[in-house]
Amino acid sequence: MNQVERGACELHEMDELAARQSPIHSLCPLAKLLTTIAYLVTVLSFRKYDLSGVTVMLLYPVLLFQLSGIPVRTCFHKLRFVLPLVMAVGLFNPFFDRQPMLTLGALTLSGGVISMLTLMLKGVFCLMTAFLLMATTSIDALCAALRRLRLSGMPVTLLLLTYRYVGIMAEEAAAMTDAYHLRAPGQRGIRFSAWGSFLGQLLLRSMDRGSELYSGMQLRGFRGEFHYAAMKPWRWSDTVYLTVCVALFLVFRLFHLAQLLGSLLVR
Repeated sequence: MNQVERGACELHEMDELAARQSPIHSLCPLAKLLTTIAYLVTVLSFRKYDLSGVTVMLLYPVLLFQLSGIPVRTCFHKLRFVLPLVMAVGLFNPFFDRQPMLTLGALTLSGGVISMLTLMLKGVFCLMTAFLLMATTSIDALCAALRRLRLSGMPVTLLLLTYRYVGIMAEEAAAMTDAYHLRAPGQRGIRFSAWGSFLGQLLLRSMDRGSELYSGMQLRGFRGEFHYAAMKPWRWSDTVYLTVCVALFLVFRLFHLAQLLGSLLVR
């Protein structure tokens, strides 16, 4: 199995994760989407020096990992290419902001270090929550929830088709890679001189598959508006879930729980 095939398999694994059964999977997709949006807004609203406040927000994704039955290592494995980019955000802050702000014994942390750690945690927490939304909700149900929020049909349809078509394109690239290695046994990777023709063939094959896909959609009644799968109805449990989560986010944001717990422990 080449790298392209492994990438396609990982994409299919997201659909398998979304098809599992758990208390989180059984919730209405719209409730999970609204909760995720509220969480992202809350996390991003913290000030750049509020490291302890942002750390408390880890409670929500940890709770979701436990309730959904999705291993944490699966999340970090899927996000292994994006996490280094997120961790690089604010990497140069310690060089520009050197004013001491926190002293831990003999260790003194500057404002740049604290702001760097805060930005890193914000990015990691947002990625974890977005992954949990995708891992517990199918792309069809997620797009149906977006349409229920009165979003325009064209962007939502493009999102769905792009997600589906990436898998088809990866399958085409995997087949072409296998064919290339059969004609060049023992060669590692694809020779630089063959990149142009390889990408050109991939484009032509993708256009052919795209035309076939679109023709099939038209034969099934597609006229510019995608008919999404029926979404789960909104139940009282969805209202409780959304209300409790938003209330917790407000408590985490308005009250400095880390300082309160620290003062209780010190006493």
